[in-house]
Amino acid sequence: MLDPRIQQLADVLVRHSLAVQPGDKVLVETFDIPPEAVAAVVRTLAEAGALPVVETRHNRVLRELYRNATEEQMRLIGGFELARMREMDGYIGLRGGPNATEHSDVPAEQMALYQRHWWKPVHSDERCSRTRWVVLRWPSPSMAQAAGMSTDQFEDFYFRACCFDYAKLARAVEPLKERLLRTREIRLVGPGTDLTIQKGEINVIPCVGDRNIPDGECFTAPLREGVQGTIAFNTVSVYQGKTFENIRLTLKDGKIVEATASDTAALNAILDSDEGARYIGEFSLGFHPFVLHPMRDTLFDEKIAGSIHFTPGNAYEVADNGNRSEVHWDMVLIQRPEYGGGEIYFDGELVRKDGLFVAPELTVLNPDQLGAA
Repeated sequence: MLDPRIQQLADVLVRHSLAVQPGDKVLVETFDIPPEAVAAVVRTLAEAGALPVVETRHNRVLRELYRNATEEQMRLIGGFELARMREMDGYIGLRGGPNATEHSDVPAEQMALYQRHWWKPVHSDERCSRTRWVVLRWPSPSMAQAAGMSTDQFEDFYFRACCFDYAKLARAVEPLKERLLRTREIRLVGPGTDLTIQKGEINVIPCVGDRNIPDGECFTAPLREGVQGTIAFNTVSVYQGKTFENIRLTLKDGKIVEATASDTAALNAILDSDEGARYIGEFSLGFHPFVLHPMRDTLFDEKIAGSIHFTPGNAYEVADNGNRSEVHWDMVLIQRPEYGGGEIYFDGELVRKDGLFVAPELTVLNPDQLGAA
């Protein structure tokens, strides 16, 4: 019997996230996802009048593909994938698997071929800019372990977070969007962190379940040369299958001039992928009331209540500072007291302290106001 929460989630993806219309061509790309979950999404798409196209992938197979690929091969695959994506109106990415670090032993130069010839043209340039899309992880025992929960406890948390009342969240985030649109300078202060971001007139995008599930963030971008100072992240980050701890970046005129971490060499190898990788493509505040602690999964961690994330690499066209890169790496800093605290200032005014909004018009985004227990 199908878990009713799976159907509820499928409805969120199809009817809220993509707002599917009859005739929409939608690519459903899955990575180690239970067939019953994929079937529920396909059925719900069909009921909405869409034309679903399904691609089923497995991370262990992709590992071998990446490890052994040539540049010609990646360019060939990227061309096929791009041609298909150009035919799509929508995209649903269902990503799962028992091992979040399956690709950790793929050499950096091999992952760079994937990023350059497959990920960037197909996803960064085409899918993210020209389709309606949503991506999510699928719960697994390994995710439960990373979150420090039992499997059943994690599944309850997962569906609660993913099937949140996003219409309520959309209303609550409007004052933050308007405030950020007026803001020209953002300052972050905390343990090991003193960073000033010149924002200028760059657009602001609230995220309320229409791109990521779970969701709960509001992002913009700094002026490309408009970041000064140091930021020390307190959340473990997994990127390209590799785990990084204690990431610390120092920026001058927007460029990362010093970068250290638990694996400093690997960190700098990624930041040296291209010129844009050492500049920042996104700044965002997270506020999902049910997502409170990191679990080594960026899709969840970047939504943590009381967090920010800061992104070396490619900027989104909807909030664009002109930076282009094959890298887009969301690094998360939690500012709640148990993680060291911290402050955020907009144009010199304190707006969030120790993870809670203190500006009166923004307190609607605090967990107690959004309905967290």
